[in-house]
Formats: sequence, C-alpha cells, structure tokens
Amino acid sequence: MIQLPSYDRGVVWPLAMRFRSTVLVCCLALLWACTPAPPETPRAVSAKSEKIARFYARMQDRQIARGLLRQDGGGPDTVFTQSQLLQNFRDIAFQDEYSAGLGLTPASPGAAPAVALRKWTNPVRITVEYGPSVPQKTRAAMDGETVAYAARLHRITNHPIGVTRFMGNFHILLTSADDRDFLSARLAQLAPGLSRKTQEQLLDLPLDIRCLVMGFGERKTGYRQAVAIIRAEHTDLMRRACLHEELAQGLGLVNDSPRARPSIFNDDDEFALLTTHDEYLLKLLYDPRLRPGMHQAEALPILRDRLSQIMPDG
Repeated sequence: MIQLPSYDRGVVWPLAMRFRSTVLVCCLALLWACTPAPPETPRAVSAKSEKIARFYARMQDRQIARGLLRQDGGGPDTVFTQSQLLQNFRDIAFQDEYSAGLGLTPASPGAAPAVALRKWTNPVRITVEYGPSVPQKTRAAMDGETVAYAARLHRITNHPIGVTRFMGNFHILLTSADDRDFLSARLAQLAPGLSRKTQEQLLDLPLDIRCLVMGFGERKTGYRQAVAIIRAEHTDLMRRACLHEELAQGLGLVNDSPRARPSIFNDDDEFALLTTHDEYLLKLLYDPRLRPGMHQAEALPILRDRLSQIMPDG
C-alpha cells in the first residue's frame, strides 16, 4: 500500500472518498477568478474510461433508488443536539481516517488514531485543472460549482477561501483514465516528495475510491498546500459530491463517523452535499481561538463556548 510521509515532515495523509457503506471569493474577488479552460481538442474516449463512467452512473442510480445521495442538507428527520455535534466534531477533527504508514488503507472500525487539530491559517487559494480529455461542458460546470462552493465555505468559516488562476495552494485535478500522463506530470510538480510507488498508486486508483485529497503542512502552522484528485468520469451529482467532501476534508475535517448525521462525513452516502450539520463543524473548526496542533483537552472548552454561541441547545 501507499506509504506517505508523516504530517510532521510536511505531508498529511490521503483523505479518500470511498463508496459509502460502502478524501476569498468575497474578500479577494478582485484578484481571483476561476481557472480558464484551455482550448479543447476533441479526442476519442477510451473503452476503459467509458466503462468507468458506466460503472459510476449505475452506482448513482442504485444509491438514489435507495434514498441515498440526498441534497436537502437535512430536515425534521435528522435533528441533532449540541452534545451530538460536539461528539461528531471530536470524532471527525481529532481522529484520522487512515492508519499511519498504511496509505489508502482505512483505520479499523473503532481504532481510528487520535490526531492533533489540522486547519489552514493562510488564505486558501483554489485552482481547478483539467486533463486533456475533459470536455468543455464539464469544465464550465466545474468552474461554476467551485466558485459557488468556495464562496459558501468563506461565508461559513469567515476564513479567506476563493478561486484563483495563479499561485493556488489548493489544487483540484479533474482527470479521467485517459489523462494518466497529465496527472503524472502534475503530481510530480505539486507533490515532488511522494515516492514513485505512491504516485503509481494514485495514477491507478481502485474504483472504490471516487476521489481523494492530500494535505501538506506542519503540525504547528497548519496546511500550506493540498491536492485533490476527482475522476472526470463521474456523473454531475457525484462530481459535486466529491467537490463538497474533498474541499471540506482538505480544510481539516479529516475523518468520517458513522454517528454523524446529517453529514457527508459518514460512510453511508446518505447525503451527497454539505449539510447544515457540516456547516456547524466548519464554524467550530475555524474559530480563531483553535490553533493547528491543539489536542482535544485543550480545544474542548473553546468548542463548548463556540457551540453555545452558534447553536441553540436541543
């Protein structure tokens, strides 16, 4: 399996979005804009890419038929209390989805390793890049979705988050199976410290990993860069689901919890898009009193105080 360096040496784990149940727009809008799509050269889609696209389309149909991939953000059937939200935050922000040194191997149920708090202190500048096979229609849709979601994340966190053409530090790579050379080159440029074995595995992800994000930084100063990989073969909804989860996980909500509901940080895939519950998690994480490297005991009094301010008890 993939062996990634530790967070202390500058590289965080991969945060992958697997099958469920089965990873500054406002204040810097004058400087930032969405990544322009380079001229598209029509090309034939390979049989492999077509097969992957059919696979995910069938998956989406099955999940929707089962009442999954909800887009409503939660409702009367998903009420949660302050104490439940606090426990979910502890499970998601202070535990790791992956065991140290085991790459893309999830931690055993109930054995997620405890970690210190992870978040950004610098502005988050998102760039979206496309493999040569990605059609213009998909690029335009992804650009619009990313700008809108970045603006929402900025409003939720009050942290500078936005989309830029240049000098990004949160790189989203939307690629298909036909874009292996492009992805290989960009990984070598953006994450040169990855081992050859790691890069090879990222270039040939198993189908049960729909997308992932890798964060890079230091324990005491927070993230300085992130790289997300999203499959271009996804349906529109599953592509948006990947965007929502990987950006939110890349901000520091690193784990999943079976108790979190309504939430995209739950392996049941009930919700496709960021929920009201998840917005509260982000509000807690980006309280300025919480610093990268803090542990639960130090953070809990701050979390309880912040909860009392933003959420009525129930």
